[in-house]
Amino acid sequence: MTFRTLDDARDLAGKAALVRVDFNVPMEDGQITDDTRLRVALPTIEKLRDAGARVALLAHFDRPKGKVVPSMSLKPLVDDLERLLGAPVRFADDCVGDEAKSAIADLDAGGVILLENVRFHAGEEANDPAFARQLADLGDLYVNDAFSAAHRAHASTEGLARLLPAYAGESMRRELDALDAALGNPHKPVLGIVGGAKVSTKLDLLRNLVGKLDKLAIGGGMANTFLFAQGIDIGGSLAERDMADTALQI
Repeated sequence: MTFRTLDDARDLAGKAALVRVDFNVPMEDGQITDDTRLRVALPTIEKLRDAGARVALLAHFDRPKGKVVPSMSLKPLVDDLERLLGAPVRFADDCVGDEAKSAIADLDAGGVILLENVRFHAGEEANDPAFARQLADLGDLYVNDAFSAAHRAHASTEGLARLLPAYAGESMRRELDALDAALGNPHKPVLGIVGGAKVSTKLDLLRNLVGKLDKLAIGGGMANTFLFAQGIDIGGSLAERDMADTALQI
């Protein structure tokens, strides 16, 4: 497996790096209850800061369905991110447009800004080329450090990577190396564990894995679809009942 990492990037001083992170953290009463996903992004952010880049963080939160939903804003994450990073983090009320562009341009070398929820725009989940271009206009390079969102072909995960020089972040590098060790040249037997809510968003992944693993363990809400497909009563539990035939094939 070959992919470009930040070790391959050169002359980052002063350049604007658009970094796709997964900050879809659990929240309760406006407070983060588990900051793991913030911590995971720190090595990439710090590496870019050390190289003198201006760091603009792109992320989604929850499912606003292309509309501005104030309760799904990323702004409440700023204080925790500042605490973990030990440096100021600015916030932009949008992830595209003149305001975002000006805010990124105003950053000093090594500065960090968190842009508002990319899913406030319908073009994100639709992987709209025009929206991807708006994102690309903000930066000089793209870094994907959101492994847990990388299976989705959205504007900030797939479309943007086609428009700017693209690199894997430090977390993404670790995950890809681990995948290669498990699936590229594995030490048998190999057990895979897959979670999440939906079968439909992981079809290609599941079909690929079943041909390479000795055992596949399915958890999360997705497990209910497989139980339902086998005729097990799951009551009113979350499941994609229309995916039962596909679950049986897998």
